[in-house]
Amino acid sequence: MHAAERERRIFEALRPTGFVSYRDLEVMLAASPATIRRDLTRLEDGGQIVRVHGGAKLPEGEDTSGPRLMGTPFDQSITQNLSAKQAIGKAAAALCTPGEGVMIDGGTTTLQMCPHLDGLGLQVLTNSLHIVNALLPQTGTRILLPSGAVFREQNIILAPAGEESMPRFHAPRLFMGAAAIGLQGVMQADPVLVAAERRLIDRAEEVILLVDSSKFRSQSGTIVCGLDEIDMVITDSSVAPDTAQSLRDAGVKLVVV
Repeated sequence: MHAAERERRIFEALRPTGFVSYRDLEVMLAASPATIRRDLTRLEDGGQIVRVHGGAKLPEGEDTSGPRLMGTPFDQSITQNLSAKQAIGKAAAALCTPGEGVMIDGGTTTLQMCPHLDGLGLQVLTNSLHIVNALLPQTGTRILLPSGAVFREQNIILAPAGEESMPRFHAPRLFMGAAAIGLQGVMQADPVLVAAERRLIDRAEEVILLVDSSKFRSQSGTIVCGLDEIDMVITDSSVAPDTAQSLRDAGVKLVVV
């Protein structure tokens, strides 16, 4: 079982009461005690759990009533590399044609497109409540939402894999972010995000990835898609030359801002 899947199951076990025992984790994960200790240490270092005698619990004041996502919470990631994200968002918005329909996946970089979409008369399908709030003042922008549960860490609406939650919608372009990107493909921190993004990819003619250059230096375990499914990557000028060349060699159009 992959680390990302083990983490997802740990949070599922924590959700009902906010506590899970080591013994329950050993049975549920079918993993060695050493592997479970490493998983819990990693989650504790990230501030997502607290290790206690006999098991682990959620941090004090943590809401256990709703679904949770692994990865960096939106409120924390929005401040990271903000100037680069703003430049990337502006460049992505310039690709939109007035009056067309587009899909914008939730994320702190895709959010930066919103100020530049006013006046284009777009129809936007998004799963992000942050993006909805940013687009609401734009009277000419029509907004569509999927069904599903609200994940508060990202303020995003997601449905489990295998559950059809999207409106009947097809778009020339999908703008999406990522937790990481490498030669193996585009990655996210949580399997639920992967399932949601696959549904968006299947509805798009062109997939445009918006990532600041730090995403090339990080790794996240769950692959959304290979580079062969990405048409364009928009990133900032701090991207390493060898990384840029690797993307071009893979047939990806690279835009550096």
